[in-house]
Amino acid sequence: MTIEIITYEKQYDQAFYTLNIEWLKTYFYVEPYDEEVLKHPKKFIIDNGGYIFFALLKSEVIGTVALMPFQNTGHYELTKMAVQPNYRGYRIGQQLMEYCITFAKVNGLKKLILYSNTKLENAIYIYRKYGFSEVDLEPNSPYKRSDIKMELKL
Repeated sequence: MTIEIITYEKQYDQAFYTLNIEWLKTYFYVEPYDEEVLKHPKKFIIDNGGYIFFALLKSEVIGTVALMPFQNTGHYELTKMAVQPNYRGYRIGQQLMEYCITFAKVNGLKKLILYSNTKLENAIYIYRKYGFSEVDLEPNSPYKRSDIKMELKL
């Protein structure tokens, strides 16, 4: 399946929201922080120096992911990765992951971090496959559902 990965365009804000709300409601719940970021991606991600990418099949958004500056550390959080349910299993998430890692290296980013939950076994497997390793989860993690933090030094 050949997809095109593009950078943020405001016209895809609703797709960003819808894709992420779907997986959050399927596996967990939507936290207030998620709701704010997803409703206002330009304000919380783009305007703060972050990036949002979309996977398009023809002209349909079938996946998304963001790189969000992390607490003024110079690191970026790989976050808000979602793929439409009927396109899961086609390596769309892995293509988005590869794109983010290449983008980070080309743009001189030093480290990517992510928060997840070990309940998402397939996601954890993919993160490890791409070189992310587990680090200590701080007590004030930005997400209540997180029980694992991982990082990739670039």
